[in-house]
Amino acid sequence: MLQAIDLQVAYRIYGNRRGYAFSTADFSTLAVRSTIASILHRLEKKGKIRSVIRGVYDFPKFSKLLNQELSPDIDQVARAMARKFGWRIQPGGAMAANLLGLSTQVPARVIYTSDGPDRTYRIGKRTLVFKHTALKEAGFKLKESGLIVQSLKFLGQKNITPEVIAKLRRTYSPVLRAKVLKDTRTATGWVYAIIQQIAAEEPS
Repeated sequence: MLQAIDLQVAYRIYGNRRGYAFSTADFSTLAVRSTIASILHRLEKKGKIRSVIRGVYDFPKFSKLLNQELSPDIDQVARAMARKFGWRIQPGGAMAANLLGLSTQVPARVIYTSDGPDRTYRIGKRTLVFKHTALKEAGFKLKESGLIVQSLKFLGQKNITPEVIAKLRRTYSPVLRAKVLKDTRTATGWVYAIIQQIAAEEPS
């Protein structure tokens, strides 16, 4: 029975591909926490997974060019922690813009807004920060909603060009854009106005 759980845990990790970050909470449907913790510890000792911070692991990406494991995916780590503690989070502006390809800036201090407590963690050479904020800002149902809202705020109203709107329109399907429009009705006025443009039918 334990061997079967071992395999299920491994299949779930490998099925999410390299870069995936997780904690025991992500396997709570398979066995009790102590059992999962033992399985993850064994996988770590075998070099199959890597401990990122206490209680959070990743299935590291590997660079053939550099012949070494790459640094943890900070967004994956943040979302693993959110699932672990039951927080709702949104990436801060710099990170959101980077994830959407609207900025090449790779922040050393990565900030997420959260409905959980203020927390700071060191992940390799980078700092992961969770800042408590009002539910209005962290309560979007869709991951895409938070990315768009935070990236627009980071860029600033004066820097939202037709090219930015077109890029975001191309990034998401019309169906998803409509869902984001509905999900972000509580966003700041000018931000929501931009999202309305992003969600609009493409110009003929």
